[in-house]
Amino acid sequence: MSLKRKQGPLYQQIQKILKDRILHGIYPLGSIIPSEPLLEKEFGVSKMTVRGAVQELAQEGYVQKRSGIGTIVTRNTSYQKLSKGKRFTELLVEEGHRLEKRLLSSKLIANAAGTEEFNRYGPYCQRIERLYILNGQPYIHLMHFLTAAALPDGGAKEMSTDIQSLYDSLEENNIVLENFKDRFFVEPAAAEVCLLLELPPGTHVLKRLRNSYDGEGRLIEHSIGSYNTALHHYLVSYDA
Repeated sequence: MSLKRKQGPLYQQIQKILKDRILHGIYPLGSIIPSEPLLEKEFGVSKMTVRGAVQELAQEGYVQKRSGIGTIVTRNTSYQKLSKGKRFTELLVEEGHRLEKRLLSSKLIANAAGTEEFNRYGPYCQRIERLYILNGQPYIHLMHFLTAAALPDGGAKEMSTDIQSLYDSLEENNIVLENFKDRFFVEPAAAEVCLLLELPPGTHVLKRLRNSYDGEGRLIEHSIGSYNTALHHYLVSYDA
């Protein structure tokens, strides 16, 4: 896997990739992550770079080195500033599922003044299309729209598409999401979505519309998700 020096220290990029694999069940809880020599070969970096990435993971509590065994995954959930609740993807991983993300497209869009898109997103927005694969089967189609407030230089530049977690990447750019508003309904999926989810044309799916806001009440992200709940139901967990 290729890394890009302009996106920050290499060890931090590797740490993010490894953490994302843990959070999505590619490295399950209790499993041993690849050895340092294997990670050196995969990422094409030095032993010290890999060691720095693993040390970062250990400091965050995701892994623990055990003599004679290897580096074991000890936690597979992330800390959240918003609430005690867990992300839907984390709940799936806790159940023992494997969840992979596939980037389908990313595009910076200029919105004409006076249009609905301009009023909602600002002069620019970035449209990111992703497909989530659950245990080898297409499960979720997601379309994200990042507003100009979320993008570098006020929307003149795109956020990197080589990202592991969209929300984590926002936080790295000092954008902390403080409020989410979700709306759920069921309707027939669009033809292209049915094709991606490998469903018969016209199949009804669970739709989730989400608006994400920062502490100032600015809209940061609008997303449209289509879930094949015949494959797995949608989960919500609330802690007292």
